Order: sequence, then C-alpha cells, then structure tokens
Amino acid sequence: MEELLRNIARGLVNDKDAVSVTVDDTPAEDGSVTYHLHVAAADMGRVIGKQGRIAKAIRVVMRAAAGTRDERVNVEIDE
Repeated sequence: MEELLRNIARGLVNDKDAVSVTVDDTPAEDGSVTYHLHVAAADMGRVIGKQGRIAKAIRVVMRAAAGTRDERVNVEIDE
C-alpha cells in the first residue's frame, strides 16, 4: 500500500525525491491504518488539486486497493 501511494504521488509532483510515505504504528479504533504522504511545499497544490479533487481521488484509489485486502486506510497529506 505504501508503494502504491508513493507511485501515485511521484506521478504528480515535480520534486520526486521529496515524496515519502509514513505509516502510523498503531491502527485507529476502527481498525484503519493511516498513511501520511509527505511532499515538497512547492508540490502541495499539485497533490491537493483544485477544491481537493486530486486528494479525494488519491483517497478513493487507496480505499479501493485496501478493500481488496479487507483493510481500511486513511490518507493524510503533509508538507
């Protein structure tokens, strides 16, 4: 799942080396795992998109991929 998120983000940004993904060690109360996507400050707009549409699309893809594994995921975009 980390690699999927990393590949999606690298396809969107200019500074591909600044992309990193971290995972919370403990799952949330509902059993979901939170992934934190870190990108360069200059690329935040590219990852979020107008009115958050790209960020929503990233979350939809991640949830769909997690659904095939019977998992729950949350994606947070950080600088």
